[in-house]
Amino acid sequence: MRVIFAGTPEFARVALERLHAAGHTIALVLSQPDRPAGRGMKLQASNVKQFALAHSIPVAQPRSLRLDGKYPEDAATARQAIADAQADVMVVAAYGLILPQWVLDDMAADGKFGCLNIHGSLLPRWRGAAPIHRAIEVGDAETGVTIMQMDVGLDTGDMLLKQALPILDSDTTATLHDKVADLGATMIVQALDQAAQGALQPVQQPEAGVTYAHKIEKDEAPLDWRLDAATLVRRVRAFNPFPGASTVLGGEVIKVWGARVGDGPAGGEYGQILALAPEGIAVAAMNSVAILTELQRPGGKRLPVAEFLRGCPLQVGQRFELPAAGQADAR
Repeated sequence: MRVIFAGTPEFARVALERLHAAGHTIALVLSQPDRPAGRGMKLQASNVKQFALAHSIPVAQPRSLRLDGKYPEDAATARQAIADAQADVMVVAAYGLILPQWVLDDMAADGKFGCLNIHGSLLPRWRGAAPIHRAIEVGDAETGVTIMQMDVGLDTGDMLLKQALPILDSDTTATLHDKVADLGATMIVQALDQAAQGALQPVQQPEAGVTYAHKIEKDEAPLDWRLDAATLVRRVRAFNPFPGASTVLGGEVIKVWGARVGDGPAGGEYGQILALAPEGIAVAAMNSVAILTELQRPGGKRLPVAEFLRGCPLQVGQRFELPAAGQADAR
């Protein structure tokens, strides 16, 4: 098939690479404009754009696709590029721009297959921007991928393919992201094969079970020791790598990259250090103990606890600060 691919980060690049390897003709790539990144804040192309350029695939980077929006000239140029591509289908994965009605209509005309989205959850659960993070944060036992026929709603279109993936206790957003990206890449190749054969069977999303995965905000990072240890540990896993769970000791913000639930009920005040060991720092939480296993000081590296304590001696009885009311509240 001739494919237009719309995507931006690594999650999308994996799918683009798989479609290219499967022999589909990638007629056009749509990706977000280059962004400042790194210590020098130099403009950097997205992962998807980098792959496209390496394989001589045309790239368009409109700031918006709204013909009546702030950048109508960008949208008009993109519309012409989409028409010129003469594609059979548009595949969308973590693109970052809303597709207006004209895109859906243009891609559905003349027997085309429309716009297919790779969504990292088992819809209708976790529609929205951060399905992987939120699934870990609330303790879901599984997630997965849904290949969806896009409509104007937020992840509301008919489901075409759906496959589950277990969430392990050891999974972070970083590790689960890679598993979901790999599964999504496999499934979109399957979906295009089935579409070519007329074998896709659209299934309407049920109204029951709809949840929304709101975008992850930096102000969710502070750990609130008034919560139970299991909730705190899930947040550490969910916010790895972004925004990174954090806590404050003596005015210094410390990132927490690894944690587990400790044994026994807590003593002491919320956030108080109960014990120090090379295996972890025991901290009092609500009716429970959280064991911190990997930490990072400002400007430093992520370190296992044993190494961290050598450079940052702590004492039993010290207390991590509690975030202000309303900060890092449970969703």
